[in-house]
Amino acid sequence: MDPNQPPGENYANPRTCFFHVIFKAAALAFYILSALFINNFVILFVVTVLLAALDFWVVKNVSGRILVGLRWWNEINDLGESVWKFESLDQESLARLNKKDSWLFWWTLYITAVAWIILGIFSLIRFQADYCLIIGVCLTLSVANIIGFTKCRKDAKKQLQQFASQTIANQFSSTLQSAFSVV
Repeated sequence: MDPNQPPGENYANPRTCFFHVIFKAAALAFYILSALFINNFVILFVVTVLLAALDFWVVKNVSGRILVGLRWWNEINDLGESVWKFESLDQESLARLNKKDSWLFWWTLYITAVAWIILGIFSLIRFQADYCLIIGVCLTLSVANIIGFTKCRKDAKKQLQQFASQTIANQFSSTLQSAFSVV
């Protein structure tokens, strides 16, 4: 347990956690319930993909920043190449983030992708290729966030290591300079 957090502390950002989960749950629930009760593929496709897209946007631009202090995006440079861009809070701020918020963020990302995979398997077993299209779009959005935030987290760790190495090197250099300046 984090010594800076009082025992039994709840989520630091309950509203953000709620919206982080609700769009994922809404897309999954609408897909499952609609597949059982509605026989209109177009409505099922549009609403499910819209909910998954809202989830993608909320995670990428809101809950990722607030719950884990990370943000990512992908740009196409002048040469037509895809370039990943990452943002993260400074290391001190990252260390102060609520562990429960972070846990909820990461686990729901993975659980949602697994749920879409399981639903995809059921659609394949039932020979419903059109439903696989919906699942493919939703799974792609989910996996894009997993990849983006995983790369972003690795980039933040790399920046921390570079900062630590630089700080140690600067400290060693200044100690060495002060030792030789005395002589």
